[in-house]
Order: sequence, then C-alpha cells, then structure tokens
Amino acid sequence: MLGLIIATIAIIFIVPKITKAVPASLIAIIVIFGAVLLLGIDTKQVKDIASVSGSLPQFHIPLVAFTMENILIILPYGLIMAAVGLTEGLLTLNLVDEITGTRGNSNRECLAEGTANIANGFFGGMGGCPMIAQTLVNLDAGSRARLSGIISSLVILAIILFGAPVIELLPMAALTGVMIVVAIGTFEWASLKVFGKMPLTDVIVMVVVTLITIVMHNLALAVLIGVIISALAYAWENAKRIRARKYIDENGSKHYEIYGPLFFGSISAFNEKFDVTNDPEDVIIDFSESKVVDMSAIEALNSLTERYMKAGKKIHLRHLSPDCQKLLKNADKIIDINHFEDPTYHIVADKV
Repeated sequence: MLGLIIATIAIIFIVPKITKAVPASLIAIIVIFGAVLLLGIDTKQVKDIASVSGSLPQFHIPLVAFTMENILIILPYGLIMAAVGLTEGLLTLNLVDEITGTRGNSNRECLAEGTANIANGFFGGMGGCPMIAQTLVNLDAGSRARLSGIISSLVILAIILFGAPVIELLPMAALTGVMIVVAIGTFEWASLKVFGKMPLTDVIVMVVVTLITIVMHNLALAVLIGVIISALAYAWENAKRIRARKYIDENGSKHYEIYGPLFFGSISAFNEKFDVTNDPEDVIIDFSESKVVDMSAIEALNSLTERYMKAGKKIHLRHLSPDCQKLLKNADKIIDINHFEDPTYHIVADKV
C-alpha cells in the first residue's frame, strides 16, 4: 500500500510537466486503479471502508418532539457543527480567493451554507460545508467558475446512483496519495520561514490550536480557545500602550495628554501616571488622543476625579465623549465644555 501511495504522489507531480489537459489527480487514480486490477494486488479498496451506493432521498419532516429537553440535547451539537462548518467554509473561501485572485462574499457564503443545511435536514441528510481538500483538487484541475461546483455535485450524484460498484473498487492508496498531495499544497510553507520571527503569542496560538484539534478532534473548541488567547494577548499589548505627556503651562496648570485606549487592562498603568499629592492646584487631563472604552475605565475616571477633589484641587477633563460625560458622577464640575470639540467615538456602555 505504501508503494501505491508513493506511485500516486509521483504521478501527480510528474503529469503536469507533460500535460495539463487532464487533471493529474484523475490520471493518478486511473493508473493506480488499472495497476491494481491488472496485477491483482491485494490492497484495501473503498468498499472495505464504506458503501457509497444510494438512492434519491425522500422529503420528510423529522419525527422529533419539539420539547425543551430535546432542544437542549440537540443544541450543543448543532452549535459545534455550525461553528466547524462556518470556520472551514470561510477558510475555503479565503483559499479560493488567494489562488484565483478574486474576492468572495463571506456573508453570502455563510447564508447559503446555512440555508442548504436546513433544507438538507428535510431530506434525511447530514450537515455539510465547503471542504478545503476537494476545493483544492478542483482548482488544481483548472476550475475557476461556479459551474465547476455544480458539475461536481451532479457527478457525485451520478456516482451514488449508478457508479457505486465501480467507485467501490478504487484502491484506498490512490485516494490517500491524492489527499497527501492536497495537504502538501494547502500547507502554508512560507509560515515556517517566519516562524522564529513571529510574536510569541502567535506561536502559542498556533501550537495550542493544532494540539487541541489533533488530540480532542474538536475544531470548534480549538478555534474558540485560539480566539480567546489572541484576544487576551491583544488586550495585554494595548494595556502597555497607554502613556501620558506631562507639562506645566504659563498659567501654572499641569497638563496630562493621554495617548492610547483606556480600558480594564490599562487602568493600573493609567493611574500610575498621576501624582495627586504633588500636582498644582489646577490640573487638565486631555483625552483627544485616547478612547474611553468600557465601564472599568469610567470607574477609574470617577475614582481619579474624586481623589483630586478631596485634595482640594481643580481638575478639568477635555475631549471626553458625551457618553462618558453622562456616566461620570462629577461631570458637571469637571468637564471643560469650552474645549469639547471632539471626538465622535462612543463607549461600549453607552446604553447603560
């Protein structure tokens, strides 16, 4: 079997150098199929793994009681399948865009996939999604138009209805060789060149997602954990970017010009910028280059203004959005309206 797999891979790599009129993978499968039959090689065939024969499906409404108990059983599996399907569907769309130099519509792709799966359930079918491997084989064969997907579907239907006895005789080694070549072509080899130069968080995400997918066979969970790690790393990096430019003007007022986002992760660094005890009687904090993102930041501002007011010092907050002004406890006392000409951003808690 190993020899047949190697032969399949060799044919796929050699044929394109001779001709591209016929897909190399198709020639490889036919050649290995013929060799197995003519030489009587004893090797595993498709029929040893599964049966591909079938008939046209019949429309029926699933006979499942619409109860909360059943919904709670079905919902987790449905969410996992939807997450995995959408993830692979969007990855496939991205791959097609890179190879063909086009730009697909991800929203339309997701809507079409969901609609097809809902309709599929009324014919007793299993959930499905665009597959990277099959798509790459199709693209390598020269397909570029949407018609190729329709033809592929019709050919699969014809195989299931009429060609199953022949397809079931195909050696698994030939199909395995094709999939190995697809895996080689799909892998981003360029990423290995920059692996040592990538940020540590990106390397951790790649390794963790890969291990979870291999060990737990759960792509949805792997992607979710990867997103969480990436989000935490992003928050950590942004927390370190907040800074303040300090100076005292000709009137003796001390200015704090804040740069960077103010959110739950940057509150500690933000508070360390201020010296309430040693600051002069008049303090101005300018947020024209900063954004107040969440309620934690609002509470930090409330705490800071109270500290200055308890110290008997006058504080001005400039360039805060109207949303922040509404949520600050002492807004009427500290907001400098005359200097409010910006910005147009909104905070997350603008409807609290």
